[in-house]
Amino acid sequence: MRVKVLYFATFRDHVGSKEEFVDLPDGATVADLFLKVEDLHPSLSEGLPTAVVAVNREFAFADEVLNMGDEIAIFPPVSGGTGGPTILEITEESLDFNEILPKIVAEDTGAVCMFMGVVRGVTSRGDHHETAHLEYEAFREMALGKLAQVADEIRQQWAGVRGIVIIQRLGHLEPGTPTVMIVCSAGHRDSGVFEAARFGIDRLKEIVPIWKKEVGANGEYWVEGNYSPTKEDRPT
Repeated sequence: MRVKVLYFATFRDHVGSKEEFVDLPDGATVADLFLKVEDLHPSLSEGLPTAVVAVNREFAFADEVLNMGDEIAIFPPVSGGTGGPTILEITEESLDFNEILPKIVAEDTGAVCMFMGVVRGVTSRGDHHETAHLEYEAFREMALGKLAQVADEIRQQWAGVRGIVIIQRLGHLEPGTPTVMIVCSAGHRDSGVFEAARFGIDRLKEIVPIWKKEVGANGEYWVEGNYSPTKEDRPT
């Protein structure tokens, strides 16, 4: 059988292509695919043990059987719902809080909490270094689905949260540029908006397939996370 394999971030760099078709025997598993991919591209051997895999845009695991025509994405660990308005976007456009605010504020809204990530020009914690710019990319189709899952998980934990905005920017971003926006609105400040916004950005960095390449005086490299999804990270 033949399957389509998509590569992202460091894996794409090693393969030298965004995608390829791979032939496997009937009944092959994700683990079998990894062996075949490693045989085709030996330079992937170091990264494959910690790679995340998605089959048809949902997390998959080593023992899962593949089928003819499956779309498999291989990528490094990543660095909608009901009850109110939900805005989920992956965009190359600039982030504007004043444009978003009216879309999630209703007559009974009394609290809005926002987290906004910004490109650092200088990192002083840990390995001190300067950054010239970041380059963000995403597995867009899967990322939008996972943003919806994050929004659902927020509402499951904080019933008082009404509006949710999660917007991630892609492309070439200079220091001082906003990269991601998480906004939660509710009737009152004690309805979980602070906790929900914090959860939103933390969860995004765990399960949403978005990566950044950091470019500076010392060269460039993909910034990878250390979270490995489990079967519990599938939507319920």
